[in-house]
Amino acid sequence: MPHAHSFLARRPFMLSLLVATALTACGGSDDDTPAPAAQNATAQLALLSTTDLHYYARSYNYYAGREDPSVGLERTATLIRQARAEFPNNLLVDNGDTIQGSVLGTYEAQVAPIPPTQQLTMYQAMGVLKYDAGVLGNHEFNFGLPYLSQILGGGLEVDGVDPKIGSKDKGPGFPVVTANVTSLKTGKPLVDPYVILERNLTATQEDGKTVTLPIRIGVIGITTPGILNWDKDKLDGKVSTQDGRDTAAKYVPEVRAKGADLVFVLLHGGMNANGYVPLMENPGHYITKDVPGIDGIVMGHEHGVFPDRGANPAYRFDGADNARGTVNGVPAVMPSSWGKALGVINYALKWDGAAKKWSPDTARTDVQVRSIQTGSNPNTYVAPDAAVAAAVQPLHDKTRAYVASPIGTSDFRLSSMFADVGDVGALQIVNQAQQDYVARYVKASLPQYAHLPVLSVTAPFKAGYASATDYTDVKAGTMTVAAAADLYLYDNNTIHAVKVTGAQIKLWLENAAHRFNRIDPTSTADQWLINDSKTGVQPGSAFPGYNYDVFTSPDIGYEIDVTQPTYNVNNPGQGGERIKNLTYQGQPMDPAQEFIVATNNYRANSSARYILGTGQSFDIIWAAPDANREVVLNYVKARQNITRAANGATSSWRFARVATAGKVLFKSGKDELGVAQAAGLANVSVDRADDTGVNNGTGTYTVYRIDLGQ
Repeated sequence: MPHAHSFLARRPFMLSLLVATALTACGGSDDDTPAPAAQNATAQLALLSTTDLHYYARSYNYYAGREDPSVGLERTATLIRQARAEFPNNLLVDNGDTIQGSVLGTYEAQVAPIPPTQQLTMYQAMGVLKYDAGVLGNHEFNFGLPYLSQILGGGLEVDGVDPKIGSKDKGPGFPVVTANVTSLKTGKPLVDPYVILERNLTATQEDGKTVTLPIRIGVIGITTPGILNWDKDKLDGKVSTQDGRDTAAKYVPEVRAKGADLVFVLLHGGMNANGYVPLMENPGHYITKDVPGIDGIVMGHEHGVFPDRGANPAYRFDGADNARGTVNGVPAVMPSSWGKALGVINYALKWDGAAKKWSPDTARTDVQVRSIQTGSNPNTYVAPDAAVAAAVQPLHDKTRAYVASPIGTSDFRLSSMFADVGDVGALQIVNQAQQDYVARYVKASLPQYAHLPVLSVTAPFKAGYASATDYTDVKAGTMTVAAAADLYLYDNNTIHAVKVTGAQIKLWLENAAHRFNRIDPTSTADQWLINDSKTGVQPGSAFPGYNYDVFTSPDIGYEIDVTQPTYNVNNPGQGGERIKNLTYQGQPMDPAQEFIVATNNYRANSSARYILGTGQSFDIIWAAPDANREVVLNYVKARQNITRAANGATSSWRFARVATAGKVLFKSGKDELGVAQAAGLANVSVDRADDTGVNNGTGTYTVYRIDLGQ
């Protein structure tokens, strides 16, 4: 029986019905008996899903140069094949953030851009598995609309794009639908808002005979409206975005009216139940609550898991039923990220022979998230799929050679393990690169700002969140492309320059100081310094390391007083002030003095409401086209020799000195006190060799003590 995907690949932007003759691995045959019109029947249908693959096609850490069996589509593929054997009637969908996130994607988009005659390698790998549909995630827009149009096979009618560039037979090979991104040029959705797939199911009629029956499945795509903030420089004036809940309410009835038996929503977003807000980032709860007619929803973006049947599920609110796998009664799944898991919604379907329609038996629907990890052993995973691995092999080899190429040397270890407590070893080189890049551009092209000082901020993007090895850690010696990439985690960030006042810099630093818990100097109990998910903070209050912006300029000085409450930018009277003795060139910083600060597009476009206050925005004077990571890489290349003295020893801040009656603790890399000592942090010592039994410790971190009185 011919497979539908040869047809789908030729028509990636077709809005009308996409007709196929068979469901993937449907298990039926041309000899199956058609059911009589009035005969009722039952069948099973499994909706299989991946999300947030982020181009993790192979189980490999390119920056560390080693296998990483905990991630990768090549292992999810094994689960997919197992599920297809278990559920002969199935549909496979991808929920977005597919083409960006690993160096594989960067290589094809920026290092050695693929020509329009070549299919994206990620789509080649997905082609092995014969996906049925997908949605655009927010990161699909990171490389710009021309690139997106090309890899989708051409055809995007939007300003700045030649729709003729791209070959439809070199597109994804499955329909990619997104309903809430509109081209301002045409006033229509950028890609098709939905697709209705016609498939055949193997079913059992009332008399016990096996029959083949048709089914029409509607798939609606919705992405995060925040793309206009996060990639404003690429999308502003070209597309608009619409609210996810309202978009679902618009299209679900339309798809139903066109005869869909089942309607699925692919939401590249998660769930937030703290109150509906128009254009909210994670509207899954409100889509399922307020929009009738949805038979299932696949979610993502938050890299979370739903349903989670463990002891402490992330999604706990009215309507989120982890036991049943439903949100407001709708079968729902969020299968992690990076290929770590497969979402499975297995439907029991009932065929009404008189009406010739399918409907789900919701009481018998089963929802699972199947992990590539096997059993209770945290280091055991399913085997990789050889066919998927082979599809990626040429790009895998090229990428490994690329990241291993040398760009310079360093006389010290550049690490973020102790960035929270003052080590700038992995931060200063980033700030220097950004400051140099922006200063040169301002001098050459923005003479109206040439009189303003140029500063730079960056954050420890890898701060131990994912694991005890989740830190930037570049060894002394030869520096490679992989090392530069480790220094700047996010390959989709681009340089932005904002004009701020001294008063706004103070607010910027007050926001960063949310990284720390409040310390009571009179308490004799142990107190945790870092406000993160590992050290007992209140649920929902953790402040991630990637938001902890730091200056590393000799011109700037300040202290952080963690005995004070955090600053409340929208209600200053309800908070405290932690930033003390803020100076510029040795003098108290003038609140009215103007500066230029080099940062990234995410911070410039999205963070002003947190830093400056609700409704406020930064004065962006330049949105550069170049990625922060590439700027760092080129800076190292130009200088060749990186030294601690010149590039890793200038900290602009310290903790305000205060004696504490009890211990102040934090967790970091295991047995790595030497990193702190090499950075001159004499006030840091080991409290416990590992964190077993301490704040849900795993034994993989070391617990350190910091003396705030030194």
